[in-house]
Amino acid sequence: MDPAPLATQIIEAYDGMPAQLQTAAKYVLDRPGDVALLSMREQARQAGVPPATMTRLAKRLGLDGYDAVRELYAQAIRNGRLSFAGRAGAQVASQKAKGEKALATDIVARLNSHIERLGEPGTLDRLTDAAALLASARRVYCLGLRSSHTVAWHMAYVLSLLGEKAVLLDSTAGMGMDPIRSATAKDALFAVSVEPYTRATVEVAHYAHRQGIPIVAVTDSAVSPLAQVARSSILVSTDSPSFFHAMTPVFAVGEILAALVAGRGGDASLKALRQTEDQLNAFNIHWSPQDGRRF
Repeated sequence: MDPAPLATQIIEAYDGMPAQLQTAAKYVLDRPGDVALLSMREQARQAGVPPATMTRLAKRLGLDGYDAVRELYAQAIRNGRLSFAGRAGAQVASQKAKGEKALATDIVARLNSHIERLGEPGTLDRLTDAAALLASARRVYCLGLRSSHTVAWHMAYVLSLLGEKAVLLDSTAGMGMDPIRSATAKDALFAVSVEPYTRATVEVAHYAHRQGIPIVAVTDSAVSPLAQVARSSILVSTDSPSFFHAMTPVFAVGEILAALVAGRGGDASLKALRQTEDQLNAFNIHWSPQDGRRF
């Protein structure tokens, strides 16, 4: 595996660093993409250290200043080295140096931080606006591929409990996108994708936009290809100490929206849920304590 720039040097020097330098070093190790893209002051703010600490870290690593660190990481992005493989190298080195419990603790803390942001006023406004759009739609076409598939599937599943509102755009037999041709401006597309964005999801979203179909996007940037065509966008953070991006915040948005849409259905939702329960009971779908007596 090709580690991120300076990963080996940081791990080797980490134990001998003062506490503030360790904090800055951990930021660089865990968030290589941000090192290339964000200003030094913004990185220092996110790491919780003074900007001067970032400069001290660069010099500790044998560089003239922090701009040299950023350039190394920017070059790595341009060369494609900060892909999953590059981040994996950084994680493996970090995990070996600090231990698995420390890594797990870091992941939990990062996930908690991401989910807490969903409760910020601006995000809550976007969530309720998106729920209103989905609730008013005749049909909700749900699309998420690869790691985003479970979010779209869960949205479609929950809405299916409320009647015939949801249409899951899946890729079975290569025909999964076909139902979108029946969508109109009275419907909505619920589209989910985070970087690296799945090409098919982006293409379907752009098709829907050209057809005048309102789009609710769950994505990770205001400039993502989904956000650019969406009527309503919910932005989530997906960075993680792991080399995989964090999908838990994305899934949480899906659950929140599904709950809000269901609640907006009022008596109609309650009636549909009663019908669903009757059918599930008729087919004996769920395990009950009586089943345990058979074992």
